[in-house]
Amino acid sequence: MIRDEEVFYIGKVSKWRGICGDVEILFTDDAFDRGDAEYLVLEMDGILVPFFWTEYKFKNDQTAIFHFENIESEHDAKRIMGAKVYYPKSALPADDEDTELRSWKALTGFTVYDAAEQVLGIVEEVDDRNVNILLTIRNANDEVFLVPYHDDFLVEFSMTERSIVLDLPPGILEIND
Repeated sequence: MIRDEEVFYIGKVSKWRGICGDVEILFTDDAFDRGDAEYLVLEMDGILVPFFWTEYKFKNDQTAIFHFENIESEHDAKRIMGAKVYYPKSALPADDEDTELRSWKALTGFTVYDAAEQVLGIVEEVDDRNVNILLTIRNANDEVFLVPYHDDFLVEFSMTERSIVLDLPPGILEIND
């Protein structure tokens, strides 16, 4: 059984293509390029399930078209539509900690800590459509709040731990109330 701590979020199945079961995956992280896993993990009804791919091709820098084993029809492909996609941590190279963040969207799934190292929550979405980066964070109480990101706020960052520590200005969290 695959556990949550063994994988990290890298995207979602965004659409099905054709009648042969191919699907498009919209990536928020480039881990698939850096690692050597022969499978991706999809969340199906709250359970993490490995899906072995037989072939793939990149559509652009954020989307790839995959054909998975045992997904052979449009009906099969529609069954996994919208599924969250995860990557096994064990398939990344040992020196992955040195990897730079290639996109703001790669922060999706990261645990955010404040300067006192208290958990603020998990990044659910990154709005990078303009120069002001905005993180959508969900906390343990299932509350969602927005936090602006700026390099001046960054205290620590870890690709391996999938975490980020931010020293936020006083009152910034209260603007969400």
